Amino acid sequence: MPQRDLLVKAKAPDEAGRVHHITPQSAGWGHVGFDLYRLKNKQTLDLPADGREHCLVLVAGKADISAGNEAFRNIGERNSPFEGKAPYSVYAPAGIPCSVTAIGDVELAICSAPGGKGSSPVRLIAPKDVGYEERGKGSNIRHVYNILPETAAADSLLVVEVVTPGGNWSSYPPHKHDTSAAPTETKLEETYYHRLNPSQGFAFQRVYTDDRSIDQTMAVEDGDVVMVPEGYHPVGAPHGYDLYYLNVMAGPERRWCFKNDPQHEWIVKK
Repeated sequence: MPQRDLLVKAKAPDEAGRVHHITPQSAGWGHVGFDLYRLKNKQTLDLPADGREHCLVLVAGKADISAGNEAFRNIGERNSPFEGKAPYSVYAPAGIPCSVTAIGDVELAICSAPGGKGSSPVRLIAPKDVGYEERGKGSNIRHVYNILPETAAADSLLVVEVVTPGGNWSSYPPHKHDTSAAPTETKLEETYYHRLNPSQGFAFQRVYTDDRSIDQTMAVEDGDVVMVPEGYHPVGAPHGYDLYYLNVMAGPERRWCFKNDPQHEWIVKK
């Protein structure tokens, strides 16, 4: 049986500005949803209330965002995800409608997962609220911005940004989180939304399982999405091209416990 293609190529925005639309139905899984919009000045996007919680991430640009009775005006302070600063985001629980109006050009990610209606409050996630860490060493260094970690209130969603300098590896050594065996490992689906700087660059991502029932190595270009239903999923950024990705994770348990590939775990134990 042929393997499902895990690489979703970027396309031109439609009339609503939408570039990507990944749903549990289209991905063939049960939790993660991801949409990416490129909005023009004063363009408005309305998200109706449903049974999913949302985290709206301003990847680049400024916008007015409302969620239920809360309104956040003129938020966003970076023109690119490569500026070395965290984004502005808005969290909205299930059952809360949202609206976005662009102020200039806006790159907006909408991360979603099943939620319990109103169980966590609407809130602005400002850059000061985002945890930062430098992870790894040598050519494995990457810069991590924890937008919606498991320590923050939410029902299912985990959202994080990572910037990997050119020539470095990320999500490395290869690790997986596809088995419900906490605290050793939890079962989490995941999407990677990739950006490259300069934009004509490329990176490589491999997704593979122990039995190789999934084994795909993908050339990722600016704006592409990689879906990770299961398996290990390392990423490499070639020299000269910095790599950004936005991760969305969700599963039966809102906890990030991962297992390194035993063949490569020596890298972090030496």
